[in-house]
Amino acid sequence: MMEYNVLPLARLVEQFERLPGIGKRTAQRLAYFVLQMSDGDAREFAAAIIEAHEKIKYCKVCKNLTDQDLCHVCRNSARDKSIICVVEDPRDVLALEKTGEFSGSFHVLHGVISPLNGVGPDQIYIKELLGRISAEPIKEVIMATNPTVEGEATAMYISKLLKPLGVKVTRLAYGIPVGGDLEYADEVTLSRALLGRNEI
Repeated sequence: MMEYNVLPLARLVEQFERLPGIGKRTAQRLAYFVLQMSDGDAREFAAAIIEAHEKIKYCKVCKNLTDQDLCHVCRNSARDKSIICVVEDPRDVLALEKTGEFSGSFHVLHGVISPLNGVGPDQIYIKELLGRISAEPIKEVIMATNPTVEGEATAMYISKLLKPLGVKVTRLAYGIPVGGDLEYADEVTLSRALLGRNEI
C-alpha cells in the first residue's frame, strides 16, 4: 500500500487523497497533521465527520442541506416564497446568501443534466421543483446554474418546462468581473455583458 511501512498511515493518506482537490503531498501533510493531534482532538475530528454524515440531510422543500426537516431559509417566514432561485449545489446557496441581496427561497438541483456523464433530468431534483411550482403561488424562478455548457443546458431545459405553467423565468446576468480587463474576457463573457447591461 503506497510506499509506507505503517499500514494505518497509508490508509489515512489514501482517504485524504480521495477528497476533491487534494493531491498526494497535501494528503500526506494532512495525515501527519492528524497524527500530531492529541487523542481528544482526533476523536473530536472523527466525531464531527460521523455526526455530519449521520445528521445532515436534504430539506424537504428545497433540497438544501439541513439537520432538521426544513432548512434555515425555508423556516424563515420573512423570506419571499414566491421567488425561487434554482442552483446546482448547496455551496451556491451559501454564496448567494453571503451577498445579503436575495430574500427569496432556493431550490437545489444537486447537479446538472450531463448526458456524457450519464446524468439525466431524473437524476437531479427537477421533478421536486415542478411539484413546488404546482403547489405554491410562484411568481418567478431565477435560474442560477453555472455558466457552463451543462449549466446552460439545464437552465434551458427547466425554463422550457416552466413556460407553459405561466411562471416568469429569469437567468442570472453574467459579464465582466469587477477589476477585470476587457482584453482578457472571452467572447461569451463579453456578449453576456452586453446583453445584461444596465442603465447608469
